[in-house]
Amino acid sequence: MTRRIDLVADLGEGFGDWKMGDDEAMLDVLSSANIACGFHAGDPRIMDATVASCARRGIAIGAHPSFPDLGGFGRRAMDLTAHEVRTDATYQLGALAGFAAHHGTRVTHIAPHGRLGNLVAVRHDYADAIVETVLGFDDSLTVMAQDGELAAAARAAGLRVGIVGIVDRAYRADGTLVPRSEPGAVIHDPAEVADRSVRLVLEGKLTSVDGVDLEITADTLLMHGDNPAAVALSREVRARLEAAGVVIAPFSTEAAR
Repeated sequence: MTRRIDLVADLGEGFGDWKMGDDEAMLDVLSSANIACGFHAGDPRIMDATVASCARRGIAIGAHPSFPDLGGFGRRAMDLTAHEVRTDATYQLGALAGFAAHHGTRVTHIAPHGRLGNLVAVRHDYADAIVETVLGFDDSLTVMAQDGELAAAARAAGLRVGIVGIVDRAYRADGTLVPRSEPGAVIHDPAEVADRSVRLVLEGKLTSVDGVDLEITADTLLMHGDNPAAVALSREVRARLEAAGVVIAPFSTEAAR
């Protein structure tokens, strides 16, 4: 059986004249994109341009909703109610869907960003809020998440779920990510990240910082595009996966067939 995997990165994360990462170069490598919707990064011009680039290349488009935390890049905890999470996520999803429609395409998945993305894995009220967002907007959307509360709630609601493997971040033995504030949380060596990617796809395993082999069945691998080495690292990962016989394809559109 041919192994398939989706390669995704968070794109459109600039604001005004300020840019983060080389999105155009990353799009040469990816099969899917999580696009910032204005709350942690992105603005109407950047969203429009990013969606247009994805549409031209056949890249699957995903909404990347966040806490309303532009100053903190969506990485700070905020004391929002579940109702606020749902309405904020709906607002962001609707904005991105408008740009997708303008360019003759559609949003295929949703992947919460930053601190919101961390909390939906452990807070059932926030997880339910994202599920309600999808059910009320378009229940054909794939929910992209790590294993946890959001993935479980989405499955229970009958939604498609894509499990995300994050190969350039260190994991703890309990399956959670090592916080960025701690040393070694981000792995920068392309060869090491490529090794982890191939092992995760072919064996379903990653080794935690504690030396524990974690069982992870991933449908998509998240490449972080917010550092200078991101493009070279992502190219190395794709080349190594293809050399191992892995087919790179968007999970959200394959899952919908």
